[in-house]
Amino acid sequence: MLAALARRLAAGLAVVAGVATLTFFLLRLAPGDPVERLLGPAATAEQLAAQRQALGLDQSLPAQYAAWLARMARGEWGRSIASGRPVRAVLAEAWPATAALVGLSLLLSYLLGIAVGAVQAARGGTRLDTALSVSTVTLFALPGYWLGLMLVLLFTYRLRALPSFGAHGYDGDALAGLARLRDLLRHVALPLATLTLVGIGGTARFVRGAMLDARAAPFVTTALAKGLAAPRVWLHHVLRNALVPVVTLLGLSLPALFSGAVFVEAVFAWPGVGRILVEAVQARDYPVVMAATTVSAFLVVVGNLLADLLLAWVDPRIHYRSRET
Repeated sequence: MLAALARRLAAGLAVVAGVATLTFFLLRLAPGDPVERLLGPAATAEQLAAQRQALGLDQSLPAQYAAWLARMARGEWGRSIASGRPVRAVLAEAWPATAALVGLSLLLSYLLGIAVGAVQAARGGTRLDTALSVSTVTLFALPGYWLGLMLVLLFTYRLRALPSFGAHGYDGDALAGLARLRDLLRHVALPLATLTLVGIGGTARFVRGAMLDARAAPFVTTALAKGLAAPRVWLHHVLRNALVPVVTLLGLSLPALFSGAVFVEAVFAWPGVGRILVEAVQARDYPVVMAATTVSAFLVVVGNLLADLLLAWVDPRIHYRSRET
């Protein structure tokens, strides 16, 4: 088991290196000059050249890449070109908001998705199953940013029930206790609903198929033939075995969830890494983009490793096979 995890970790680190390398060169080759954005249109050619030299942007791309690798190896993430602040401090302020949004969305989408998928599998072929199938497929196919804009149109501009921007209102700093918590929940409702609704669609479809496959297995037929109650068979035999591939889906959904959070945070001005990343790309803030992309890729790799460990715990057959090999 440890050898298999070590191989997966090595492959994951190679993925992180590939993502960082691809991001570095694509970002440098994209149109736009961060120095011109920083100094403005009134800057002279001499000022632009001096600023490029100070930032190390006058060197060749391989030299810039080697310098960036050396700094990352030393744990130095550099300073933001746009704000001049340390990149580590910029991301440290934004990560809690992203982690809370993604974590809550992951929890709710899997709890609700498993429940919806179980209902569909239990009522397979009925009108309820058809209606839920249409709903989940539609949710899964909708782009997250479009769904977010539609929720803003409905709940903010039509119903005037929920705010759509930021994590707190203008008076958020003056609030305390339950009032501050209520203000936070009202602001997080729409971005959380956007990510959760999309996640429910994919999870429910996957759980429905996995449970229908498990229901057709011989051990389920045997359990029913022995006289076990149908609810107990569904819970302990069908659902439990169907959760094994769902754990695999958990690892695969992390990259999509992080990428979806980038657009959702930009739509709702949520103060997380996604919003900072979008603003940094627009400003050609190379250090912030590189650090945010690398850290996000690393967290996705760690999430996949945790999913592998959870899968081995849920399905003992994987542990036995790893011991045999």
